[in-house]
Amino acid sequence: MAIRHYWSMAAAAVGFRLVLVLFGGDPHLASRPEVSTPLTSLRRLAEGYWLKQASMSPYSGSIYHGSPLLLSILGPLTSKRSGGRHSHIYCSLVFVAVDFIAPMLIRSTGCTLQMARNRSLKSLALTKSVNNSGDTASLIYLWNPWTIITCVASCTSPIENLMVVIMLHGACSRLAPLAAFGYVMATHLSLYPAILLLPVALFLGYGPDTPPAKVFLQKGSSANKIDMSDNGKGTSQKGFGQFSWKPILHFLLWVFIWSCYVLLLNSIILNKVGGLQEMFEKTYGFILTVKDLSPNIGVLWYFFAEVFDFFRSFFLIVFNMNVIFMVLPLAIRLKHRPCFLAFLYTAIVAMLKSYPSTGDSALYLGLLGLFANELAEMQFTFFLFFGYIGVSLLSPVMHNLWIWRGTGNANFYFATGLAYTCLQVNIHLFVSTILNVP
Repeated sequence: MAIRHYWSMAAAAVGFRLVLVLFGGDPHLASRPEVSTPLTSLRRLAEGYWLKQASMSPYSGSIYHGSPLLLSILGPLTSKRSGGRHSHIYCSLVFVAVDFIAPMLIRSTGCTLQMARNRSLKSLALTKSVNNSGDTASLIYLWNPWTIITCVASCTSPIENLMVVIMLHGACSRLAPLAAFGYVMATHLSLYPAILLLPVALFLGYGPDTPPAKVFLQKGSSANKIDMSDNGKGTSQKGFGQFSWKPILHFLLWVFIWSCYVLLLNSIILNKVGGLQEMFEKTYGFILTVKDLSPNIGVLWYFFAEVFDFFRSFFLIVFNMNVIFMVLPLAIRLKHRPCFLAFLYTAIVAMLKSYPSTGDSALYLGLLGLFANELAEMQFTFFLFFGYIGVSLLSPVMHNLWIWRGTGNANFYFATGLAYTCLQVNIHLFVSTILNVP
């Protein structure tokens, strides 16, 4: 059953963004370390575009570390107008449009998952249908304060999130060209979505995920539960055992085509002002080596600011491999639930990436809404909800005490980042426990 007045609430969320952008935009919000990172900062993009217009490499110095494609798309919108002021409003309007498209795709993905789950219920001889969680997930994404702040602050995080959502939508709908486009673009803009290759492959090979039968049989009688669980296992094994390689090969072919196209465009944009090798060094190399130790909402900046240079290379390998080590075990465990696997991967990336921001958390919290039916009885929601509120309020306060007033130190701000990371770990554990995936 759809949420009443859904379109009214969605339109109100878009209107609220437009009001903030046109009348209440704070130019200092784009400099907040919780919102903007060296990879997503629009001010850095403007500097890179100015360097390119001056026939210099946009990666000169250590200012811009984003994609050349964003320079061509958003760069002209950051040029100065007649008033001598940057036209950040035009970029913000683009981000408002992006923030509307992404939840609509999340909603469509939720509808596809709902139909798959209802088919599973019918195969288990159950008449109760599952409510559409796509509406809930899209509204969570639209009204998430972190999503709104990221949009108003004119950061490129909404575009990165949109590409991830496009990839998941295409994979869930088994549209290999669309999934490949989202995968290539998401990996190009930010290296970490590359680990989402396994969920996409499971989506295309098995189809939309169907929760185990016991998730839906908790309130049934024990005898019926046993019988239906046995039937559900047989049905699940029969359905999920038929893995198809054809759509995956189709997907890989389109990944190759889109990758060649993106590299060609980048080489054209960087012609005479740089090259692809410099682009890889200043983007992917910058991500993996954590050269910028400016404060952010994560914990790596503090760790590498304190560690001895002799051990820096070792810990770089440890932290980067920590993300990769979790990929295969989770894929084996959750191969029948690729959507939940994609949620876990995005949440892990938001927690362990070198330059995290609130936009990363906004993405996985929106995807979390796709499991609203299973998480209806989730515990500790009060603790998690007010924990996120507390971190959101304390982080700018601690940053102000440290940077501007001088009455604190780096430990003040690092404590909020550590608490933020602990909250993310707890939400992963609580969600995994309530879903009880076998």
